[in-house]
Amino acid sequence: MFVGSLELDLLLGDVHSLKEKRSVVRPVVAELKRKFEVSAAEAGHLDLHRRALIGVAAVAADASHVRDLLASCERLVAGRPEVELLSAKHRLLGPEDE
Repeated sequence: MFVGSLELDLLLGDVHSLKEKRSVVRPVVAELKRKFEVSAAEAGHLDLHRRALIGVAAVAADASHVRDLLASCERLVAGRPEVELLSAKHRLLGPEDE
């Protein structure tokens, strides 16, 4: 079993309140969950209205599948015009990791 995580640090566009931030971040998280069947949530920068940290996690039997899945998630978010992807951190844990 392999477990992968992805941390996406985002700069949001024309957002002036936490309510507007939610209206941008929630659809992104929902699309990740729906399209890729991963776990995803807003996981940081909760008090900042122009920044968001989205965490994504996936589990699979094959490491390459987890890597491909998280790379697809990153591309989807990077392609959204309302956000700017500042950084993406990938992590992979497998049977040899303890």
